[in-house]
Amino acid sequence: MRIVFAGTPEPALPSLRRLLQSPRHDVVAVLTRPDAAAGRRAKPSPSPVARLALDHDIPVLRPARPNSDEFVAELTELAPDCCAVVAYGALLSQQLLAVPRHGWVNLHFSLLPAWRGAAPVQAAIAAGDTVTGATTFQIEPALDSGPVYGVVTETIQPTDTAGDLLERLAVSGAALLESTLDGIADGSLQPAPQPSDGVSVAPKITVEQARVRWDLPAHVVERRIRAVTPNPGAWTMIGDLRIKLGPVSIDDTADALAPGAVHVDRNSVRVGTASHPVRLGVIQPPGKKPMNAADWARGARLDDTARAT
Repeated sequence: MRIVFAGTPEPALPSLRRLLQSPRHDVVAVLTRPDAAAGRRAKPSPSPVARLALDHDIPVLRPARPNSDEFVAELTELAPDCCAVVAYGALLSQQLLAVPRHGWVNLHFSLLPAWRGAAPVQAAIAAGDTVTGATTFQIEPALDSGPVYGVVTETIQPTDTAGDLLERLAVSGAALLESTLDGIADGSLQPAPQPSDGVSVAPKITVEQARVRWDLPAHVVERRIRAVTPNPGAWTMIGDLRIKLGPVSIDDTADALAPGAVHVDRNSVRVGTASHPVRLGVIQPPGKKPMNAADWARGARLDDTARAT
């Protein structure tokens, strides 16, 4: 089939690589978000998907308004049989969805109808789910509600960060997307409607929402920190310093601490929650590289009067 691939960030790369190597499909163009500012100089830089496409001499489409009449006409001229989508990052109009004869097939990183939305991996970890997966489905105007072609499942490990889990799902999901397009091409695969029960929503997590709430139980704090690692990244205020936090561990053998209370000893920094304290791991003070929390606390002369808020 003639494929236009729509995607933007690194998790879309395994799928694009797989389709570029497929003998059954021809990637005629890549659709991605416009170049965005990156680095200290804020110089516009192509997306990871755009860079990979350019390395393979694939035309790159970067419309600022993908639903405009101009882009609909441009896509129509390309005459794709199907558009494959992995984390493109924009909502699509019905006019655009109608261009390819087999529609738009999205790879979504959850077991739909669970965790529809922009942050399904983060939501699954934060909720304490033990199993998640990836789903291919046909896009329709409503959010992630279209009929399903196929799924793969993935166990969530107790120490998984969102980055760890998304990396695995990107690879297994790429195989699922290729097999879905194969089935569409030979007519052997038809989508099935999503069930009406079990719907949950996973909106994008803001930087403010990634601030740690120490008034929650330790297991909730620990999950939430893993869920926003590496992006947008957990953080807290200790005094007047904004500290970025890596994953923490629950210390159920230590004496209880009030929520937000900081206890420093020779080898560790613990912070109180609504239940057990948690032990900080790698932290990043403002303007510094990531470091062990105990090393930072010694250098900063942190003591038990400090509080995390």
